[in-house]
Amino acid sequence: MNKKVVIGMSGGVDSSVAAYLLQEQGYEVIGITLKVWDSDDPDYVEKEGGCCSISSVDDARRVAYNLDIPYYVLNFKELFKAKVIDNFIDEYIEGRTPNPCVACNKYIKFDELLQRAMALGADYVATGHYARVEEQQGRFLLKTATDSKKDQTYALYNLTQFQLEHTLMPCAGYTKTEIREIAKKIGLEVFNKKDSEEICFIPDDDHGAYIKKALPNKVREGNFVDKKGNILGRHKGIVYYTIGQRKGLGVALGVPMFVTDIVPRSNQVVLGSEEDIFKTELIAKDINFIPFDKLICEMEIQAKIRYSAKPTKAKIIPIEDNRVKVVFYDKVRAITKGQSVVFYNGEIVVGGGIIEEIL
Repeated sequence: MNKKVVIGMSGGVDSSVAAYLLQEQGYEVIGITLKVWDSDDPDYVEKEGGCCSISSVDDARRVAYNLDIPYYVLNFKELFKAKVIDNFIDEYIEGRTPNPCVACNKYIKFDELLQRAMALGADYVATGHYARVEEQQGRFLLKTATDSKKDQTYALYNLTQFQLEHTLMPCAGYTKTEIREIAKKIGLEVFNKKDSEEICFIPDDDHGAYIKKALPNKVREGNFVDKKGNILGRHKGIVYYTIGQRKGLGVALGVPMFVTDIVPRSNQVVLGSEEDIFKTELIAKDINFIPFDKLICEMEIQAKIRYSAKPTKAKIIPIEDNRVKVVFYDKVRAITKGQSVVFYNGEIVVGGGIIEEIL
């Protein structure tokens, strides 16, 4: 009897080809699209390449039809709002910069979707992510993808041993170009579809305006200040800014100025020189480790503080309350509270957590 797998289909080329590859490997494949944001919402705007749009659902349904696999749309709107959207808004209000894809993977795709899949009798949940899952000596490991430019392990560091054991990512051994070629070869219309790069639930990619509309009384104008507290000008609300930002500040001070800190208690945005945004130490919370359960002593690793960053040599030191101190050997630009820091040992993902404090 073939093993059954539920694949999350966004309507994009990666998940579409992933479904085909699984089928070719002999799995019984069921396609599912998660309905998290649609035309019933008053702020809905169709986004090209968006993973939650009406056209993406139509694309996914067509692919499922072409592959002759069952296809369903599941309503995850309430859970997505509670775990992803509300958290996103709350974090910005508190002066932090969250990564909604990390939250979505943790709570939606590899938790709730996996539970639904297993309730349907499936052995696995699958996605079009570019990351490898391998078993070594009874432990499941997460490794970087063959195509380093498309590697998505940064957003997957929260996966548990149980989740990794029941997860398939068939695109991991291919480059993006190869995936598109496969899609074209088998006649999938999505072979040249644009990748989704922005936040799926924000129609115009203006996160500040989105948050202000959601919580108008919480987003207030305030002062830009320097590190001594001197007022430099007015800002339109702390949710519009993030550490390291230079453009779009709306103040002319004669020299380039960068956001170096955001202080929600006083509603201030601190500006300084570019030198001020280079740091070497941080504290991260909510740590998840993959090759082992707990960090006993300090460990040398490479760390990424954002999705697009290159891994940088550092060491992690365990501290209380499931936190670690991360010490970089060289200064790192724009460490940002609320973002994830992810640890690597070569191609192996050691784990990661949420940046809580910058030292």
